[in-house]
Amino acid sequence: MSGPTSLQEALTHEHHEVDAAIEAFVASLEEGTVDEPGLQRTLTALRRHIYLEEEVVFPPVQRAGLVMPVLVMLREHGKLWRTMDRLESLVADLRGDVPAVEPARRTEVLAACRDLLSQLDGHNAKEEPIVYPHVGSDLSAAEQATLAELLESGTTPDGWTCQRAAE
Repeated sequence: MSGPTSLQEALTHEHHEVDAAIEAFVASLEEGTVDEPGLQRTLTALRRHIYLEEEVVFPPVQRAGLVMPVLVMLREHGKLWRTMDRLESLVADLRGDVPAVEPARRTEVLAACRDLLSQLDGHNAKEEPIVYPHVGSDLSAAEQATLAELLESGTTPDGWTCQRAAE
């Protein structure tokens, strides 16, 4: 199977990878194990994805006229960010054998994971068909090169948070 052939496909592919990784974390938690490092890698990847959208994709797309959809995406990023923070806090002390974890705590972590998945589902269902088609037309060649580089090997700068994280 070949990988994504366009920036739009690469962005969509990242959505699917994040969703699958969160679903795998939920499955492992339901089976009695906690893969905190795996979840942390996934949340780091999602934060990087949000970073490259907000810093590289959204500004030129918004300048090209997609103002309201970008504002919706920014608001949803803030909600996603806060949900990720909450999930990290809930998982921070879950290690090793989940059956030893208080059932209410385990239920709370599962609910937070499902909330994140639900938010991502709604967000991605709008972002992929509305915003992503503009990547090839509204980003300059230099912006497209920056996006490709970030998709390949970029990281979120230390301390960076999405625009609406504090709302």
